[in-house]
Amino acid sequence: MKPRILQQGSHPAYEALLVQEFDVHPLYKEIDPKAFLAQHGGEFVGLATTAKWGADEALMAALPNLQVISSFGVGYETIDLEAAKRRGIRVGYTPDVLTDCVADLAFALVLDVARGTPAADRFVRRGDWLKGNFPIMTRASGKKLGIVGLGRIGSAIARRAGGFDMTIRYHNRKPLEGSPFGYEASLVELARWADFLVVAAAGGAATRKLISREVLDALGPEGHLINIARGSVVDEAALVEALESKRIGGAGLDVFENEPQVPERLLALDNVVLLPHIASATRETRAAMANLAMDNLRSWFREGRLVTALV
Repeated sequence: MKPRILQQGSHPAYEALLVQEFDVHPLYKEIDPKAFLAQHGGEFVGLATTAKWGADEALMAALPNLQVISSFGVGYETIDLEAAKRRGIRVGYTPDVLTDCVADLAFALVLDVARGTPAADRFVRRGDWLKGNFPIMTRASGKKLGIVGLGRIGSAIARRAGGFDMTIRYHNRKPLEGSPFGYEASLVELARWADFLVVAAAGGAATRKLISREVLDALGPEGHLINIARGSVVDEAALVEALESKRIGGAGLDVFENEPQVPERLLALDNVVLLPHIASATRETRAAMANLAMDNLRSWFREGRLVTALV
């Protein structure tokens, strides 16, 4: 008998692999998921989910025989890890394999906001070049880059910044032993120092609105904010106001507070680059994520262990 796996949320690459080895039921196709779980929840021993959908305690409670959760993604703020620990449920995720693509996109946003490339593209398409020159922008090379969250992705961003001769400082809850970069205990002071402030911190309650009005004011009218972490990490209302009033120079955003809803006021601005949460969205990375999420399930049911475990 194949282990019975409940699939929370849709992701084609992951689902295509799941159905090859497991007895998979897609919960997202149920008209009444609660009624389905009330009748069939005890049948499932595994849960396949994503960083977007996660797994809360109510879902775990509806799956009394659940042994393992395998999440497609590196973020885990949507998974109730404490509930999983209490219930003896193991949780796997997909770190490392998406690091390079996320760091690539973060640096693409640094260059985009510095040089205004998306706005320049629109300028040409509108025919505005026939009327005059595009505004002078700023350089990225040789500037000061502040990184909020020097983990796997933050470190990869720092490596890319080295190729542009940037000076790097970072803010974490505590300094990283052996790091070659300057540590700034105060996030406000890091923002005041930086030309570009890149947010690569984990989401969740501990970092909610970490990038506050005070941080944005410290970044100042020549500073630029880049967020490839989670929309919740930035006070989005304060950011909109700062961009509208040009209290900061610009922003590059891949994530938002209420995705896929983006504030109308942001859509009207030319000093912000808006992307639809695509940092890890390459064929290579999504395939690697799906393979690792599968490896976690496969390893659990064959060997009783996870390849990359959160819990």
